[in-house]
Amino acid sequence: MKKGAECGTGPATKLGWDAIALGLEALDLARMHEKALDILTPVDCSARLLAEMRKRSRGFFLEALMPFEENNRRLKLEIAQRKSAEAALRTSEQHQVLSLRRSRFMEERLRLLSRQLLVAQEEERKKISRELHDQVAQMLAGINVHLATLKTAASINHKGLGQKIRSTQRIVEKSLRMVHRFARELRPPVLDDLGLIPAFESYLKTFTERTGVLVHLTVFTAIEELSSDKRTMLYRVAQAALANVAKHAKASRVTLTLVKIDNTVAMRLHDDGKSFDVERVLFLKRNLRLGLIGMRERAEMLGGTFSVESAVDKGTTVTVKVPFLPHGKSSYR
Repeated sequence: MKKGAECGTGPATKLGWDAIALGLEALDLARMHEKALDILTPVDCSARLLAEMRKRSRGFFLEALMPFEENNRRLKLEIAQRKSAEAALRTSEQHQVLSLRRSRFMEERLRLLSRQLLVAQEEERKKISRELHDQVAQMLAGINVHLATLKTAASINHKGLGQKIRSTQRIVEKSLRMVHRFARELRPPVLDDLGLIPAFESYLKTFTERTGVLVHLTVFTAIEELSSDKRTMLYRVAQAALANVAKHAKASRVTLTLVKIDNTVAMRLHDDGKSFDVERVLFLKRNLRLGLIGMRERAEMLGGTFSVESAVDKGTTVTVKVPFLPHGKSSYR
């Protein structure tokens, strides 16, 4: 504070850092500065000298406050970094909670789907067993009765023997047709022996005869270049979709179209029947319908996609898209 005294920023800066180390604040340093001014200012100091002394002391004081400013900047930066880390942690926790919920939801859906699959398998076995017992077994019993009659008639009288033989043959033929139908529904041999197009044509003809629903098929010949697993998947999805049409849609006409777009095969099945709430059927567990879920699982298992659209007065459209791969290149994931 003396006139002409030279003082660098070093002592003032050190004083500021020492104050911070002692736990003092800027206000404490300001009070100490004012007190030092009162003590060090001479009593007989002129106004001009006092103003000059205060000017020099003010510069010293401002330099002493610089560490406080630097420390505040560091604290603000640290607070900002901690807030950012806390926000990232909260986001990560939210993602973990969401992932956990999704995992539990998928686990529950898988468990429910497994139960539905077991029930469906048991129902299918029951249906096949009942049909074998009620139809095939009865026909075979009828054949046995006819043969016993033929044996008796042959030993007594040959009249009418030919007619009884023909009647027995008709029962045998009917039984064979029924057994063949069971075999086709379980695994159509034409799909393995002749290909997807003949399998579709055979199944659609039988479907129309059984339900009265007309089906128009459009397909490209190169589809037979698809791998066996994908041809089977397309056949099964179409079969399941048509089963739903016959059971629920009350449709009169269906269009089944298979086209190749770039490196993708797209199958589209559209009916003119009743619509339904797709989201409710597909996503609400209490309304889970195994047919639609099974179609989607079949498509996704081979790297494909599955979608359903349904609207009032517009019917329902089932679409499956799957990558096009030649024979022998399976795409199971």
